[in-house]
Amino acid sequence: MRVEGIHIAGIGTADTDLVSTAEAVERGWWDADEQQRSGLLSISVAGTTPAPELAIAAANSALAHSRHAPGEFSGVFHTNVHPQGPDGWSAPHYINRHTVNQPVTSLEVRNGCVGFFSALNLAVCYLGAERDRTAALVTAADNFGTPAVDRWRASKQYVLADGGGAVVLSKRGGFARVLTVTAVSDPELELKHRSGETMFPPGLTAGRALDFRSRMACFQQRSAAGLIPPLGDFGAILFDAAQAALKDAGLTLDQITRVVHDGFTEDGIRDMLLDPVGVGMERGIWEFTRRAGHAGPLDMIRGLEHVWRSGAATVGDRVLMVGCAPGMEAACVLLEITQAP
Repeated sequence: MRVEGIHIAGIGTADTDLVSTAEAVERGWWDADEQQRSGLLSISVAGTTPAPELAIAAANSALAHSRHAPGEFSGVFHTNVHPQGPDGWSAPHYINRHTVNQPVTSLEVRNGCVGFFSALNLAVCYLGAERDRTAALVTAADNFGTPAVDRWRASKQYVLADGGGAVVLSKRGGFARVLTVTAVSDPELELKHRSGETMFPPGLTAGRALDFRSRMACFQQRSAAGLIPPLGDFGAILFDAAQAALKDAGLTLDQITRVVHDGFTEDGIRDMLLDPVGVGMERGIWEFTRRAGHAGPLDMIRGLEHVWRSGAATVGDRVLMVGCAPGMEAACVLLEITQAP
């Protein structure tokens, strides 16, 4: 989808601590061979800080950066992948109350690690639906330090990290112009993240920990035994999403300065995200993400903040954001930097 007249006017992330992967091995949280294979140096952790508080800290920073008054906001869009607080309670309205504090729609977007793309897409459409809507707040936050998750062993592709981030979308201007938002999915691939686990009662309610490793192993065993018909390839989905984003903007891959991606392991970033798009590791942000880990939909916000504030992308540069999620779904956002930090 080509986007007109929408900018990112503010961006912020919450302060968190870092835990080195070497310490994780020393404490027996993680296996040494996994640490060596991953290339990861550390991950961000938030202790006992609730995820909505991380979102609020990031949002207030983004709001100050944007110079938008609270009354200019028409909506709050919050995305996450892990429980945020009391069951049945509304984290987005809590975030609204402690940030813009406006009587506007405040909703939660759950679409895995592409949740930021989905929330951004909705917010862009929401702002465009009525002429007098000026700004929207988009937040992302998770704290995986709960009994429901072993952050070090939930997946072979990443270590789950904590944090909060926020962006202010504005019709008035900002430091980056949103050019396109694109998403492509292959619903048949949802089986990869479900295999071997019953759907009812949901695992979290029955005390089962998140375990993508076992589900993927089950899927691979069933595939090898011929019990699952051949399915699509996720790399093709991501390629299609990236090509659509570029086509909508009238750009080529050679015109992209930086690619912001998920905080996976080194192999995961190269094999799942950059190779399918046709980009080398040098145009990604591996040296940043290897020190931060994978914080779900937050990865896109803190990756963008990094390339902008560090000067890795300057005025006139185009930044392609790419991500993936169970479903399976691939999504991209294409931006043009318009102001220096």
